[in-house]
Formats: sequence, C-alpha cells, structure tokens
Amino acid sequence: MGGFFEAVLSFPTVLLTPLLIVVIGYWLVVVVGGADPEGDGGGEGGFLGFLGLGGVPVSVVLSLLIVFAWFATLAGAELLGALPAALVLVGAVVAAWVVTRVAVLLLKRFLPAGAEPSRADFVGLTCVVRTGKVTRTFGQAEVHAPDGSSAIVQVRQAGNDDLRAGTVAVLYDVDTDGDFFWIIPADIANPS
Repeated sequence: MGGFFEAVLSFPTVLLTPLLIVVIGYWLVVVVGGADPEGDGGGEGGFLGFLGLGGVPVSVVLSLLIVFAWFATLAGAELLGALPAALVLVGAVVAAWVVTRVAVLLLKRFLPAGAEPSRADFVGLTCVVRTGKVTRTFGQAEVHAPDGSSAIVQVRQAGNDDLRAGTVAVLYDVDTDGDFFWIIPADIANPS
C-alpha cells in the first residue's frame, strides 16, 4: 500500500489528487442530498460545448475529466516512468478528454431532451368546448399542442358566458389543485 501512496503523492499525479478529493467530496454531498448535480445546467454551448463535452451537467463532465486524468497520470507515471513527467501529464489530459468525450456522447443518449412537459404549457392556447356547456364546476374542451397532438382537458369558467359545445375559447389559467383550466371565450380574449 505504501507504493500506491508514493505514486499518488508523486509528480504529476499529485497535481490532480486534491481535485480528485474535491470530486469525491462533492459526490458524497450529492448522495446525502446536499447538492443537485443537474442544477448546473448541461447546455450545448460555452467552453465545454466547444470542447465537445456539452449536453451533460457540468459537474458530471468535470468529475469524469478529473477522474480519468488522475487515473491516466497515475498509470502513465508508473508504466512510462522513462518519459518526462510533464509529457505524461499532457498525455493524461488528452486521454482523459477523449474518454470523457466518449462517455458524454453515451450519457447524452440517456438524458431527457428539453424540459418536462407540464399542464402550464397549454395556458394561452385556444380550445374547443366539447361538452354541452361549461360552468364553474363542469366542462371539457379539446386543446391542440404546438407539436400537433391534442388532449381533452377539464375546463371551468368564472363568468356567465354562454360557452357551449363548439365554442372556441382560450385557456388563461391552470388550477393544479383542481386539475382543470380556466377559460374565456376567444372573442373576448382577442378583440378585433
């Protein structure tokens, strides 16, 4: 075991050992619920996107880079001891980038694309009333999403408008507790 600690504390591995300790500490905090690994984004742009490492949360990318680079410096220093340590460090960083890039490409296949759909996405869209009438306690309407799909949703109205089957209305609010939408006639919502 003494040889392992000697290798970890020798150049070039010693440069990445503190970063590896930070990564391990971070993921321990994530495991106990003290941090959100997805809270740091994961967009395609920025510097990581330029390096081909975008699309995955930054904490995951940096963790993979550090772990792979640390392991590559450890293995490179032991296996290629005749090479200069600086060359081993550069080679380890390049190898870590390649392996991390492959890992990111694989991870992106399993991550959801875009935000989770929500009922609030329907607010502002027009709908067609499908029940005989809409009251404060009853009604259904058909709404078409921007992607072309349609849904029958529960609707209510606050006023005394004559909202009957076939009437075009606008969904202006969602009541998440009651699981329904508030509607008003489209001619009121969009006066000409």
